[in-house]
Amino acid sequence: MPDQDLLSRLCGTNDSNLHLIEKHLGVSVFTQGNELSLGKADSQLINQFQHIVDRIMDEAAAGYDIGPDLVASILQLNQDGHRPEDYRSCGIVISGAVKKVYPKTTNQLQLVRALRCKDMVFCTGPAGSGKTFLMMAEALRLVLAGQVRSLILTRPVVEAGESLGYLPGDLEQKINPYLRPLFDVINTLLPPGFGKKLMDSGVIEVAPLAYMRGRTLNNSVVLLDEAQNTTREQMKMFLTRMGEGSKVFITGDITQIDLPRRTPSGLVHCLEILKDIPEIGMIQLEARDVVRNELVRKIVQAYEINKIKEDSE
Repeated sequence: MPDQDLLSRLCGTNDSNLHLIEKHLGVSVFTQGNELSLGKADSQLINQFQHIVDRIMDEAAAGYDIGPDLVASILQLNQDGHRPEDYRSCGIVISGAVKKVYPKTTNQLQLVRALRCKDMVFCTGPAGSGKTFLMMAEALRLVLAGQVRSLILTRPVVEAGESLGYLPGDLEQKINPYLRPLFDVINTLLPPGFGKKLMDSGVIEVAPLAYMRGRTLNNSVVLLDEAQNTTREQMKMFLTRMGEGSKVFITGDITQIDLPRRTPSGLVHCLEILKDIPEIGMIQLEARDVVRNELVRKIVQAYEINKIKEDSE
């Protein structure tokens, strides 16, 4: 272990992280100086332990806090049988970023793989499952690596119940509050002020979904957030904007549709009619993929259980 401070962070408050690892492996973990060792000389367990420690160190090097939630997600991935190279190959390394991004669950791993090999990817899942964060990170990687010319961010505007034309400010000021979650990801991953420079230079563009009509989006990565709030007509219009050399990422939570009653969701509709097109990736994240906070995971699971009960009545 490089230093005592890093060892202390890995062990966690009152050795809480070590206790999770011990429970997972079924063997005691000991500390001596800056070293960690297992209470059983089993080559398979030692390999697993080294793999877990390496993953935690990867996250620490990427700037993330080493807390019980992070350790639990790494242990779950290890339990699912993934190899260390699986994580590293799906790590998102953004040029000039302050952090590297690694998938923390099996479903997140599948999402990153889909983003890499498909030109159009849909990802649905509950709040906190990482869908927007991972898609935004991969989109930034593409544009800052020069693989595409621009990043276009859009989403439907339905919550305010009023036309953009009646909102104060110019177009960017009108739409920015709705895209705040995407800007938060940019500010988390990039150095201070870098995101604004990209927007000022036109590398990152924000555009209300309604303003997409008539455009052909070439050599770009286009991210549609909150897609559950699109109508069928809006979704068809958006999907047919895709041009040469572009990638399209669509994210949404079909349990949080804010459209007027009796207005079908364009996301729900297109997931059904496009499901047999092999060139399109469709990934569904679940409550167990929530890594934002353990309490959020429990809240999402409680709502899922309640919905199952309601549907069965």
